[in-house]
Amino acid sequence: MVTAFGRFTQVLWREVRWALQPGEAPLFGSKRGCDEFEQRILRFEGPSEEQSNEADDEVLYVLAGSGRATIGGEPAGLSPGTAVFVANGSAWQIDDANGLKLLSVLIRDPLPANGSTHAVVEVDAVDSGAATAGRQFRLLATPELGCSSVTQFVGYIPVIRAPDHFHKYDEVVYVLEGEGTLHVDGETAPLHAGSCVHLPAGLVHCLENIGPGEMRVLGVFRPAGSPAEAYYPDGTKAQY
Repeated sequence: MVTAFGRFTQVLWREVRWALQPGEAPLFGSKRGCDEFEQRILRFEGPSEEQSNEADDEVLYVLAGSGRATIGGEPAGLSPGTAVFVANGSAWQIDDANGLKLLSVLIRDPLPANGSTHAVVEVDAVDSGAATAGRQFRLLATPELGCSSVTQFVGYIPVIRAPDHFHKYDEVVYVLEGEGTLHVDGETAPLHAGSCVHLPAGLVHCLENIGPGEMRVLGVFRPAGSPAEAYYPDGTKAQY
C-alpha cells in the first residue's frame, strides 16, 4: 500500500518484522528481506585467518573487548568505539584479541571506492552533529574516507519520543546502549542493547528512548548522506 503526498510517496509496510531482539539470529540480511546489507556479529579470542571479500564492502565496529589487526596491510588497534571501513578486495585479519566482539555490516553491490582500501576511525575523536528532537550523532565511515556507498554513525538519543518521520535511505541499526521502543504504523517493539532494526526507505517510524539514561545506536545507511535528514509523514522536511 502506498500513500502519495506532494513529491513524495510514503510506503506503508506490513506483515514484516522490523526489529530483532538480542540473541536472535540471523540478523538483518537477505534472509530477512534486507537485500542492501548483511549484519553479522563476529567474535575473536586470538588471531584469525585473513578476511577478504571480492564482492562487498564492509564496515566494522568494536562492541566489546580489545585487539590488534592488520587492515589493508597496516596495523590498527581495536577497542570499543573503533570503526573500520574495508573496501571490497581489500584484506584484514585479527592479529591478537581478548574477548573481541565486532558488528560487521556487509554492503551489497557497493559503489567504487575511488582507490581507497580502508579507513579506521575512533568515535571519541569525532565531533558531534545535531539531528531532530535533541539527538546528536558522530560520523564514522563516510564517502570522505573512501566509503562511497554508505554512512556509518553512532547516534545519541535523549529520553524523549521524537515525532514520527521517515528517511529516503535504507538503514540498519544496532542498539549499543539503553532501553527504548520502536514505533511503526501503530505497532511497537521493545529495544535493548543488542537489538537490531531495519528501516527501509520511506518507512514511517520512531525510535523512542524510554530511559532512564541516554540511548546509543549504531547506524549504517545508503545512499550515504547525513543522519539528520528526515521527513515528517506529510513529506515536509524535519526541523532541528
